[in-house]
Amino acid sequence: MASPQKLPVVILACEIMKSMLPDLLPDGLVDQLTYFDYGLHRVPNKLTWTLQEAIDSIETPSLIVLGYGLCGNGLNGIRARQHTLLIPRVDDCIAILLGSHKKYMQEFEAVPGTYYLSKGWLESGSHPLKEYHEYVEKYGEKDAAWVMDQQYRHYDRLALVAHTPADIDKYRAQAEAVARYCEQWGMRYEEILGSDVYVRRMIEVIAALEKADDDFVIVPPGGEIRQEQFIR
Repeated sequence: MASPQKLPVVILACEIMKSMLPDLLPDGLVDQLTYFDYGLHRVPNKLTWTLQEAIDSIETPSLIVLGYGLCGNGLNGIRARQHTLLIPRVDDCIAILLGSHKKYMQEFEAVPGTYYLSKGWLESGSHPLKEYHEYVEKYGEKDAAWVMDQQYRHYDRLALVAHTPADIDKYRAQAEAVARYCEQWGMRYEEILGSDVYVRRMIEVIAALEKADDDFVIVPPGGEIRQEQFIR
């Protein structure tokens, strides 16, 4: 059988990577690049079957790169079939946007109670302010306020994270609107400029799979993605 790095390369990625991958990928490295809607992470089961369906549709044995983290267990149980899978070893896209798991842990240790906003989560409506309006429609203002209080009263910081200053500027107004809503729990607002280092490392590993380290999960043909593979 051909070694994984000689296989055709297919990337199935969240749209969060759309602003990074095209500028970083060398010509000819990837045979197929497909982006999926940000909103899939809101329903992990939907993310699971969407990616499984995409994997199953690829007939030729390939190196399939999943541009996701574990994402609320949305990748748990996905089967490689005849392919080799390569996945960043992160819980969600925040570590990817920050540039490393180490940077993510530094932020976690500094302020454990941090709610992160990203361009993807803002565009898909995955943030407290949107949730509140959805709950008001379903349950009314009083019950919506109670539900939100149970979810968010333990957070100390709301942080907008993006890998370029341009994205920080573009999404600041939306993030500040969410931050004003979250002031009721004493959350302070911060902006964190991330890095494309994690994505650059992923591209290096795509080109030479033997360079993979603890920052990546590799699933061989016939295997499946398991939650415990992401535990550090």
